[in-house]
Amino acid sequence: MSSESRALRHVPVLLNETIELLDLKPNANVVDGTLGAGGHAAAILERTAPNGRLLGLDLDEAALEAARSSLQRFGSRAMLVHANYREAERVITAQAFGPVQAALLDLGYSSLEVDDPARGFSFRADGPLDMRYDREQELTAAAVVNTWSEDELAGLIAKYGEERYARRIAQAIVAARRRERIIGTLQLADVIAGAVPASYRHGPISCATRTFQALRIAVNDELGNLEAALTEFVDVLAPGGRLAIISFHSLEDRIVKRFFQERSAAGALNIITKKPVTAGQEEIKANPRSRSAKLRVAAKA
Repeated sequence: MSSESRALRHVPVLLNETIELLDLKPNANVVDGTLGAGGHAAAILERTAPNGRLLGLDLDEAALEAARSSLQRFGSRAMLVHANYREAERVITAQAFGPVQAALLDLGYSSLEVDDPARGFSFRADGPLDMRYDREQELTAAAVVNTWSEDELAGLIAKYGEERYARRIAQAIVAARRRERIIGTLQLADVIAGAVPASYRHGPISCATRTFQALRIAVNDELGNLEAALTEFVDVLAPGGRLAIISFHSLEDRIVKRFFQERSAAGALNIITKKPVTAGQEEIKANPRSRSAKLRVAAKA
């Protein structure tokens, strides 16, 4: 399936809520730090017509390719750059883009990535243990699984996966890789399944989910990128400009919540969403991936 056809299947989460809470005005300049397939970006460009501009960043070249196609109708109003969102200030300066009235970070990985077995993000189909958003970087999930020590793996899976059986899984990985290198997603999922109790193995959520999450976070330094980016995005916003962040697990949401609270206490931000906005039942039914999404929004003082 081409990146363009997969983009058509990608559904941006909390789309209406995000657009409304960003309080977009005609001709506003907006930064989308996690462009993905361009779903949020298209709605932003429609709302900021006729002359609003969008600067879209993404580490994934496949996502950029899909977004270029889906946003083509907006012409020069859409500026797309291959970059990490933690580099937002540098890119904004280089592109002479601004002033910035709103910014968005959607921290979920897109359907472009999870539905492509070759990317190695999912264990629904077999693929290489890759998990890189930016395929120019060296570190892959296979490198982590096959070279990190048992203690390092256990700590990683416990911290980033919040996995109760982290030690057992790490022990099983080390034992399995002594026999042969672990290179495939289903191969790793089988190792994990053999390490946990039967009741956990047959639970409502796959027993491999948390370990795969932990590896993805580590490979892409997701939490480090988020912490660095939060300061950058507040710095580049014009006074009154709004920052919207959609997170998908508690580790991300805690970082965002704490940052907003600290900056609010310091008088730098005004929190718009006192509690995170979540998807309604209709959206969850149409797009099950929206179930865990949490949207928080703050305005620069």
